[in-house]
Amino acid sequence: MTLEFRVQHDVATDASPVPSPPAHRGIRGLIARYAAHRSAVLARRAEAHVEELRDLEGLLSDARAVIERGWVQHAWFAYLDDHGRVRKASSAAAAGVQGRPLVGACLVGAVVSAAGGPAVVHSQRVQRALDVVWNALAVEEGSPVLWCPAPDVRMARVRDLTTWNDRASRTAEEVAGLLLTAERVAVQEAARVQERVPARPRA
Repeated sequence: MTLEFRVQHDVATDASPVPSPPAHRGIRGLIARYAAHRSAVLARRAEAHVEELRDLEGLLSDARAVIERGWVQHAWFAYLDDHGRVRKASSAAAAGVQGRPLVGACLVGAVVSAAGGPAVVHSQRVQRALDVVWNALAVEEGSPVLWCPAPDVRMARVRDLTTWNDRASRTAEEVAGLLLTAERVAVQEAARVQERVPARPRA
């Protein structure tokens, strides 16, 4: 064996190869990063939803205060006109009440008033608050809130609420009591959302 061949043989057999990382290590890392990112996104969404529910709880409390100051049936609002006379306005005429002294409201009108008045009647804040009130009326307390983005279904729910408000035997105390139940529903829903937040994966 020549010297040149021996040197080449030694280099080829004695050099220590650098081990390459297992292929699955990279896949596992990718999965872990995805899981951490998804967990963080879900946690942020849950936090925003909880904050929204806390805001709705406050709005419903303010609506209950509106009812306690003055409650009406067969109209959304009772207000004072330019001559100091009490007038009533239906949902169709609600826009004309904006900025006028309010002396009473129905169930739905109280929620609208507490949110800022007829100008915000179509806002998501008002619509979501009415979702909670409808759940307080129609769903067993403690059950998840049935959020409803469909406009036609929400209109049907508003009709349910106004029909309930306008029943001949209804009292202001019952309306205020329903809003108090709706406040509890918002609190319970916030707790339910927090329970669903996934645990962050270990590093």
